Amino acid sequence: MTPGKFPLLQWLIGGAVVAAAVWFGRPFIFKEEAKPEYQTMAVKRQDIEQTVTASGQLSALVTVEVGSQISGIIQKLLADYNTPVKAGQVVAQLDPATYRATKHQAEGELANAKASLELARLNEKRQRELVAGNAGTQADLDKAIADLDQAKAVVMMRQAQLDRATVDHDRCTITAPVDGVVISRDVNEGQTVAATMTAPKLFTIANDLSKMQIEANVSEADIGGVKEGQEVEFTVDAYAGRTFEGKVKMVRFAPVTVENVVTYVTVINVSNPKLELRPGMTANVSIVLDKREDAIAVPNSALRYKPTESGASASSAPPSGFRGEGRRGASGDGAAPTKRVYVLQNGKPEPLEVKTGLTDGIYTEVTEGLPEGTEVVTNQFIPGATPTPPPSSSSPFGSSGRMPRR
Repeated sequence: MTPGKFPLLQWLIGGAVVAAAVWFGRPFIFKEEAKPEYQTMAVKRQDIEQTVTASGQLSALVTVEVGSQISGIIQKLLADYNTPVKAGQVVAQLDPATYRATKHQAEGELANAKASLELARLNEKRQRELVAGNAGTQADLDKAIADLDQAKAVVMMRQAQLDRATVDHDRCTITAPVDGVVISRDVNEGQTVAATMTAPKLFTIANDLSKMQIEANVSEADIGGVKEGQEVEFTVDAYAGRTFEGKVKMVRFAPVTVENVVTYVTVINVSNPKLELRPGMTANVSIVLDKREDAIAVPNSALRYKPTESGASASSAPPSGFRGEGRRGASGDGAAPTKRVYVLQNGKPEPLEVKTGLTDGIYTEVTEGLPEGTEVVTNQFIPGATPTPPPSSSSPFGSSGRMPRR
């Protein structure tokens, strides 16, 4: 075909190709911006507890270490692990042979001293009679009086030695100082114990395991809200799924610093009627600082949510039907703090000021400005894209939050 012979046909073919390219390529040429979609959650009523978490070890209220004040060989052990004992009950016996001999020797020396005392008393009486009859000298009487006083002193010393020997002999029999249960035995029969600078430990007796305590280390950032009498919930690994209860007895003033972290020991009283809890168990403690029952609660993700430019409405006025509150809590007048949440109106997130109260780290109490059942925005995402998770509300130190009831 000769070029230029059919110009109209060429124009028609070229126009058809261009039209087809435009039609099939329009999604790429006229790409529409995707509109964000919103995740919402309804405001509901529930109990909210503001808590402080810590950990500590269970122990008996009174724990006594039973030791030996003298050295010797363990002749008998009359108590073992888990043995119930009464105050004054014999729990161990040392070999008393050496101390018995020492006691007998002291008894003999005391008897000898008493005989010398009697002789000195008779001599002093005789010298007085001689002096009265002018048959003796004053010097002899003075010596007799001195000998009598010296004999009395010797008797006192020998009596003291006997008393000491008796005490050592009696200490060969070791008794329980309190009622309780033996939770530790540190010696065996035939073993030699040496009481040198410190008394060797034989047993550890827990006074009453039905009443125990936890010494929990609470961070200095959280200790300000902990008071005596506050309720406590705790768990132990031995009983998964169970929650035990207690009460704060004392918050010690002395700080405990470990690796530059300052904590304060909080003593928690625990009832243990079934003896399920044992000394030394690690307790994960949640101290209830305050709580609200049947409160209107908003998820914390709604308080943290902020719309992007593409999702925000041009208007900042609250939607109709709501009564927003100003930020009076931030002015220092003692009012409840105010925060902002967003609700959807005409497909757009609209801001709403609310007054808040307690928080458990997941939900926050709303005191004013948000009716029950209101759907609040918690997150937004672009369809087809991976949703951006809301920022975490948990403390990096893990010190605050609510222990779930199991």
